[in-house]
Amino acid sequence: MTILNSKQPSKRIFSGIQPTGNLHLGNYLGAIKNWVSLQQDTASIFSIVDMHAITVPQDANKLRNSTHEVTAAIIASGIDTEKSIVFNQSSVREHAELAWIFNCVCRIGWLNRMTQFKEKAGKNKENATIGLYSYPVLMAADILLYRATHVPVGDDQKQHIELTRDIASSFNNMFAKELENNFFTLPEPQILGPATRVMSLRDGSKKMSKSDISDASRINLTDSNDDISNKIKKAKTDPDPLPSSIEELKNRPEALNLVNIYSSLADKSTDEILNEFAGKGFSYFKPKLIELTIDKIEPISKKMLYLLKDTGEIDKILKIGSHKARQIASPIVKDVKHLVGFVS
Repeated sequence: MTILNSKQPSKRIFSGIQPTGNLHLGNYLGAIKNWVSLQQDTASIFSIVDMHAITVPQDANKLRNSTHEVTAAIIASGIDTEKSIVFNQSSVREHAELAWIFNCVCRIGWLNRMTQFKEKAGKNKENATIGLYSYPVLMAADILLYRATHVPVGDDQKQHIELTRDIASSFNNMFAKELENNFFTLPEPQILGPATRVMSLRDGSKKMSKSDISDASRINLTDSNDDISNKIKKAKTDPDPLPSSIEELKNRPEALNLVNIYSSLADKSTDEILNEFAGKGFSYFKPKLIELTIDKIEPISKKMLYLLKDTGEIDKILKIGSHKARQIASPIVKDVKHLVGFVS
C-alpha cells in the first residue's frame, strides 16, 4: 500500500473547546475571538471536544445542552461554517482510534510531567479516571489527525503542545522512518493577543473560570447588560490611578487584568490603553470598560439565544462539519493503520 496522505498542508489550524456550559469572557477573549480572525486567511478546524468533557463526571442531558450552547456561542461570535469546519469530537470516530495508537507511543513519564492533571485531580489523584490522566494523548490525536500546523492555545496549554510534538516525533521514528518526509509535522502553539489568560474579576491571581463558586468572578456570554455592569463595577481593583507603562502594573494583578480585557475588546495594544487612561482612576475607567464590554457581548448573547431556539438546526451544522472533518481524518487514520501494521 502506498501512503497517499503524506502531503502536509502549508498552514492549518485546529483548536477545541469543551462543552461545559456557561461560556464566559475568558473563553471568548482567550480563544473564540482569535478563531474568528484566524479563519479569514487560514484553513481552520474547530471542535467541541465532548470526549474531553467526560474525563470528569457529566450529566448526559447537560452535556448535550452544553454542546448546543457552545456551538451557538462560537457561531454567534463570528465563526463562519462555510469557511471553517465546526463539529463535535465524538462524531468523528478517528479521534478515538488515533488516540489509542498514540497511547501505545506516549511514555508514562511524559504524562507524569503534565501539570494540569495534578491540578485537576488534586488530592484525589487515586480516584481520578484514566481519561483525565491520558487526555493530553487524545488532545495530540485531535491535532495530528488533521495535520494541524498551528494550534491556538492559552499559555497554560503550551505543555500539551510540547507533548503532541513528542508523540508526533516518536511516531515518525517508530513507524515512518522510510518515508521521504515525516508523516506527522510538529505543530506550533499560537498564543495571540493580550488576554490569552483572562483572570477572575474577584482575584487577579486566578484564571476566570466557570467552576468558581462566585458568579461575580466572571462575565458570562449570556449575562444581561445589567449583570455585566454590576460585575465590572464590583470587580476588585486598587486605589491607585492607572500608570503610563505596563511595567508599573506588574504588582497590580487586578488592574492589569482589567486593562488587558479592555485592550483585547478594543483591539488595541496595552500601551495604547495606558496612554489613553494614564492618571485616571477606576471610577473613570470602569464605566468605559462597561460600555465597551456590553457593546461587544450583547450582540453575541442575542444571537446565541436566537440559535438555541432551534437545536435541530445546530445539529445539522454539526453533522455537516463532522462529514467534512471525516473527509480529512479517515484517510490519515487509514495510512496510520498501514504504517503500524494493521490489516484492513
